[in-house]
Amino acid sequence: MTTAVGGPHGSRRRARFHPLRVAAVRPLTDDAIEVTFAVPEQVRGEFDYLAGQHVALRTTLDGHEVRRSYSLCRPSAGSGTIDSGGGGDGPRTISIAIKRDVGGRFSTWAQTGLKVGDELEVMNPQGSFTSALADLDGAHVAGIAAGSGITPLMALAATVLARSATSRFTLVYTNRSSLDVMFLDDLSDLKDRYPTRLALHHVLSREQRTAPLLSGRLDEPRLRRILDELVLPDTVDEWFLCGPLPLVQLCRDTLDDLGVDSAHVRYELFTPADGPRDEPGPGAPVLIREDEPVTRIEFTLDGQSQSVDSPVAARESILTAALRVRPDVPFACAGGVCGTCRARLLQGSVTMTENYALEPDELERGYVLTCQSHPTTDAVVVDYDV
Repeated sequence: MTTAVGGPHGSRRRARFHPLRVAAVRPLTDDAIEVTFAVPEQVRGEFDYLAGQHVALRTTLDGHEVRRSYSLCRPSAGSGTIDSGGGGDGPRTISIAIKRDVGGRFSTWAQTGLKVGDELEVMNPQGSFTSALADLDGAHVAGIAAGSGITPLMALAATVLARSATSRFTLVYTNRSSLDVMFLDDLSDLKDRYPTRLALHHVLSREQRTAPLLSGRLDEPRLRRILDELVLPDTVDEWFLCGPLPLVQLCRDTLDDLGVDSAHVRYELFTPADGPRDEPGPGAPVLIREDEPVTRIEFTLDGQSQSVDSPVAARESILTAALRVRPDVPFACAGGVCGTCRARLLQGSVTMTENYALEPDELERGYVLTCQSHPTTDAVVVDYDV
């Protein structure tokens, strides 16, 4: 049984960083690599994970702390459940894929400077981009990915196919050309292993394929034809969408128009709508004038409650303010995508600038992304431990 983590189907584990050494660096394309970390025996229980989850990396580049989140690309050998205590033997290694972004400080450094033996701080796995199907026997799961969005779907496809002899997985993967296809050999191997149960469709926008339907940009007309002729939505039990916002939104809107229940559609973005954002500052002191209105922010983390005053005019996020008094407040992308900074709002009200991580039921239960939440009342109280 595979369940979602972080929503109604599973529990969420406290986000903590652990130093891990790079065990291997493998080229995937000219601008993408697979990085494998060795997990020390004493923390293996902390790195149990479900297919589809991600980890955050933390390091210092040019004197500045940098954090980035990357999906785990290999299927987990664990039990398929995660509890708050970690438990179990856990994996000996974990692997992620890093694709170089234009102007990306971390991804460029990883591509050119990261080597075996280097040590990075890696957060234990997080995220709810995981299957909620209680039984995979006879299940048909479909995934649509673009570029580096294939990373979590690699783990999901391998897991779905391995855990049941009657499950099926259909993958639509779009890239510019065959040279841009990440995990090309791995996908071919997976197809060879499950020839009748894995349907693999490569869509190339700048390279002619034998099938005209799979040649060209994945716009709405082409997507509708692919769904109608190759995927058959009426037969799909669960959907996974991963890539940039325009692709994910196109797929969500099209599936909704076709009558697919949104409860069966899971999605994950690799970057916010306006691209990567700088991390919050290191919690530098803020000077507050005596006559200046402030918002009192109270939060609980690891059983300890603290408070910080934030100038109303500064329009600080809860996360930015909290970091001034607790540098270990959890966050990773700071763009409303990964969900690492999730907390429950117990008192007061906030506005969230962006939200690409929380499910509707989480919002109804009062959860917010503290990196995107700006107080709209004189006082707010949040709890990271709930």
